[in-house]
Amino acid sequence: MGVTMGLNLLLLLAMVATNILSLYHLLSSTVQSPDATSHHQVPDQLIHQLYTIRATINHLTRRQPPSTPSSAANVQYKPIIPPDLLLYSQLSPIASACHNYPDLLHKYMDYTPYSVCPLDSDLAESLILRGCHPLPRRRCFSKTPPKPPSSLPHNPFPSSFPDSNVIWTKYHCKSFSCLVRQNSNMGFDLNTEISRFMTYKTELDLPIPQLLQIAKSASSVIRLGIDIGGGTGTFAARMKQYNATVLTTTMNFNAPNNEAVAMRGLVPLHVPLQQRLPVFDGVVDLVRSGRAVNRWIPLTMMEFLFYDVDRVLRGGGYLWLDHFFSKRVDLDNIYEPLIRKLGYKKVKWAIGNKTDSSGLKNEEVYLTALLRKPVSR
Repeated sequence: MGVTMGLNLLLLLAMVATNILSLYHLLSSTVQSPDATSHHQVPDQLIHQLYTIRATINHLTRRQPPSTPSSAANVQYKPIIPPDLLLYSQLSPIASACHNYPDLLHKYMDYTPYSVCPLDSDLAESLILRGCHPLPRRRCFSKTPPKPPSSLPHNPFPSSFPDSNVIWTKYHCKSFSCLVRQNSNMGFDLNTEISRFMTYKTELDLPIPQLLQIAKSASSVIRLGIDIGGGTGTFAARMKQYNATVLTTTMNFNAPNNEAVAMRGLVPLHVPLQQRLPVFDGVVDLVRSGRAVNRWIPLTMMEFLFYDVDRVLRGGGYLWLDHFFSKRVDLDNIYEPLIRKLGYKKVKWAIGNKTDSSGLKNEEVYLTALLRKPVSR
């Protein structure tokens, strides 16, 4: 390290000396006659040279290990930045939030190029949830399951999910049957999922046939949609059977949600709730948000989310808040006024008590609302 410091310092001195001589040459070549005005204009090449000196000194200074008053043996050095992170940062900007978590980012980018990527999907998701998104690209080969199935079902409601199509290393459960036993409401029990979005039990339900009939009666059509926080993709799977394409945003949270969505022949988007929806303005007919969007989301973040939904919806498109839950007093005083700001038409607005232990304790309610964006503004 001492040799490296010496070389860098020598390079710094050489660079400064060289540029001083260059400056002297430039100045001497621009001296005007005594008759000329004494207020000289600085040449462009001189300004450029000054910028070059400043940038070079700053760059070399940043590369020096920080010094401390203690002896050389106790000098603390900055962590070494992975080479591929340095290389990628020169090619594409990295999300500003990534710089707030250097240890996680360095760990993610500390790999061997042109080899198999580390099994670190949990690390990637930790960065994404902290706002480090999109992640830097890596030059490695993604790991594949050792014995993938020879074919995948075309039916989005298969009899079961094939275990062999998932790398289970990072998950507590090692099979889909384990996930079903753990919690049958996680979206992996296909016997339960097949009836979702098709039945009407309470005012809070909006079956898909009723949704499509509402759109038809308004001379509208639902062809493209986004399901925010869609879990294993059951809503997109059901809409596929009605010839509608729905993208599902989902995180894994220690369960293979993205893998399950893909196994159903659907498109999973691995983006968190705070991420801008990765589609163009005014191109989708429907955005559904399930229980992932609820009172636990900071209010300002929710407001940005709703206006991003407005951005991607076409004129006359629909926003479906499906079982949004909050405290009743907050729904009246905070969330309904927030929703009203959008200026959407209320097609459906149903409120019901949340009757589980948390709902009873906190006096929570569910809201199911179907809202239509104005055709034009």
